Amino acid sequence: MNIEQLVATRRQLHQIPELGFQEFKTQALLIKKIEEMDRSNIEITKWKTGLFVFVKGKNPKKTIAYRSDIDGLPIKEETGLEFRSEHSENMHACGHDLHMTIALGALEHISEQPINDNVLFIFQPAEEGPGGAEPMLASETFKNWKVDSIFALHIAPELPVGTVSSREGLLFANTSELFLNFTGKGGHAAYPHLTKDMIVTASSFVTQLQQIISRKIDPLDSGVITIGKMTAGTVQNIIAETARLEGTIRTLQPATMEIIKTELEQIIKGFEMVYDCKIDVDYGAMYYQVSNQGEYVNRFAEVVGKEGIEYVEANAAMTGEDFGYFLKEIPGFMFWLGVDSPYGLHHSKLNPNEDAITVGINAVTAMIRDM
Repeated sequence: MNIEQLVATRRQLHQIPELGFQEFKTQALLIKKIEEMDRSNIEITKWKTGLFVFVKGKNPKKTIAYRSDIDGLPIKEETGLEFRSEHSENMHACGHDLHMTIALGALEHISEQPINDNVLFIFQPAEEGPGGAEPMLASETFKNWKVDSIFALHIAPELPVGTVSSREGLLFANTSELFLNFTGKGGHAAYPHLTKDMIVTASSFVTQLQQIISRKIDPLDSGVITIGKMTAGTVQNIIAETARLEGTIRTLQPATMEIIKTELEQIIKGFEMVYDCKIDVDYGAMYYQVSNQGEYVNRFAEVVGKEGIEYVEANAAMTGEDFGYFLKEIPGFMFWLGVDSPYGLHHSKLNPNEDAITVGINAVTAMIRDM
């Protein structure tokens, strides 16, 4: 595909964002685009709503894997683009449409000019939730290929086009969703002594949570607990019988995540006793840290430099990415790709610069050839 065709493909993908494990249209379009390529050395295998695409090498001694995520987000798009989402409540607000397009471009290049080693392209569903990497990694289908190394990219709105960024060691944090349901006893606002007010309970709980970070976590370590949503009550003169908190936990170390959860559950026991209520906790989707191997990061910096792409050292971030599960088992790395957008990831107006597609394909194919 030339650049015009790649841009057209990206726009097609942008119009059909689908949530995790619902990527049926996306999977079908990916298969259609792959079937238009030279299929002589390509093997396509479906896995749920994702794909494994295997390119046989000329004289294989190992298998290199490259992953692209494919799902969208439950965000109403506000870009005003002609090719905006046709699914009114969903949007590719994290750049997965670019991720897929770059993977398709690299796949076509490698299939037409195969290297000695095998290459496995992974089109992974449900990165945004409930999490596709861990079950994909554990599948018998994936295990059949015995992957030796793996890498992936993520768009970076704050970086200019023509720039990539990575670092040795921790790139993304350990993350966990957090859902808390409070149940007490509702009643009339005039008789609070006859009720168990879950707005008061949940509000106090939010404040108490922050003491886990300030008093239970080593100040030289890092952790974040964020409650982003609170739902409670029906009308102004009825005391709320139930409340719900939704948030996330983020840490730099896996052990710190366990400390926070242990402390949180101790607080829950105390609140149930003091406030005479029931609190149920659900950790939802949990992602393991993205930790890069220095050998691959250093090699990547050299490789992209030869391609005229600028490499800059990244900072560790508290963002989460389930690619960490792949890196937990297989050596490799992840990198940021600059797309020069004034709006950040998960923003309803995110509009990456499409010139980054060519940069991404060049970086990916060059690294595949060097791994």
